[in-house]
Amino acid sequence: MIERGHSLFDSFAKLRWLPECGIGWYPVEGQPYDRTYWEKYRSYDDTPTGELLTTCRLDLVARHHLGSVVDIGIGGGKFVASHHSARGYDINPEAVAWLHWTDKWVDPYSSIVEAATFWDSLEHIHDPTQLLRNIRRFCFISLPIFKDCNHILRSKHFRKDEHCWYFTRRGIGLFMRSFGFEQIDECTMEQTVGREDIESFVFERE
Repeated sequence: MIERGHSLFDSFAKLRWLPECGIGWYPVEGQPYDRTYWEKYRSYDDTPTGELLTTCRLDLVARHHLGSVVDIGIGGGKFVASHHSARGYDINPEAVAWLHWTDKWVDPYSSIVEAATFWDSLEHIHDPTQLLRNIRRFCFISLPIFKDCNHILRSKHFRKDEHCWYFTRRGIGLFMRSFGFEQIDECTMEQTVGREDIESFVFERE
């Protein structure tokens, strides 16, 4: 939705959209990762929808990988707390403190990891280059998928204070392939619990 006092052109002018690739970039500034953000996602985790989402995500990972994973951008920490051998990484000071307190912290920018999950987080990361290079085998990703630029501009997922990256289905495949990953699975499990336009993917390094 376009904010009051801003034209469609204002948003479009800042959104770099490559239609031939299905990839978009928005220059996000001042992302709101603080105590309020942490508490909001903790409360989401404790709802029936949050419980079901966690179960779906655990099942998706278990279908492909039984080892340890690193959850990138942990939200309220539910996945990390629920997976048998998950650790996590975040930039929210509240999430970082919780990860250290639970002895679940890991920095995947400075160490190699076997597998990583990106539940609603890849689109927030300004430059994931080094992070993706350090993932040895699997990436599990859920994020909004768009039809085109107009779909982005109309979507509730056009979050100009949070989301840097915007993808079509083809676009996320091209993006991950550029880092050496090929798609091996895809599903709409999160849409079944009411999450508009969210799709989930599994990528494996070639």
